[in-house]
Amino acid sequence: MALETVVHSPVRRSFRKLVPNMSGHSKWASIKHKKAAVDSKRGALFTKLARAITVAAREGGPDPAGNASLAHAVQKAKDLRMPKDNIERAIAKGAGTDKDADTLEEITYEGYGPGGVAMLINCLTDNRNRTGSDVKHLLSKSGGGLGEPGSVAWNFEKKGVFVVDAAAYGEEDLLGAVDAGAEDIVADEEIFEVISEPADFGAVRAALEESGVEFQSADIVQRPKSRVEIDDKDAAKLFRLIDALEEHDDINEVAANFEASDDALAALAAE
Repeated sequence: MALETVVHSPVRRSFRKLVPNMSGHSKWASIKHKKAAVDSKRGALFTKLARAITVAAREGGPDPAGNASLAHAVQKAKDLRMPKDNIERAIAKGAGTDKDADTLEEITYEGYGPGGVAMLINCLTDNRNRTGSDVKHLLSKSGGGLGEPGSVAWNFEKKGVFVVDAAAYGEEDLLGAVDAGAEDIVADEEIFEVISEPADFGAVRAALEESGVEFQSADIVQRPKSRVEIDDKDAAKLFRLIDALEEHDDINEVAANFEASDDALAALAAE
């Protein structure tokens, strides 16, 4: 079944079907989240989560109630089963005078991967020269390359995204999320993708939880406005590139504007 957008009318409390799209990108996000939850390299994953918490606490203060970025970073860490003590230490580190925390800076690189896929690569680093050189090398090794600032960023927008199992829940189960601020619901035969503005992410999450809806993943991400359909060969190369980038200690998040086939995604899930 083709992917379609459904939205909620606050007057009629009904869903309206809109333009068909593709679902490969959403399923990819779900697969990645499941893999992260059982990642054998959890020590490295926790280090990245702690860095994000530390930077958020340093920039916006140690209280999640008044620091949306910190609240999101903490919730993401909890979702991936990071111990409470680790989270509290990371917050304290950001709120204190830790010299290592002061040297971290956030940088986003823009580039292209296999099949002409546009990529945004968000980093937290204490050495931008090292990180930039490594990102350039990994992209080049996969047949891609760095782009100029602004070359691909225009095709992405920051959104809250919840992936929900469509086999377990129906459209009516998501009405509370729409009432709480979800701006869009994308559906196919396997998943719902609930989209919100970052500012509404917490309210939408709370509404889903109150409705008893469990989600396969929940994150604030750089979501592509348009996507490039790639063949299975380029998809395999792209997945390897994204894995290599995400294994890098300095790389926090990778966004890409691709659509892949069910066969390519099945191969990824089986790894």
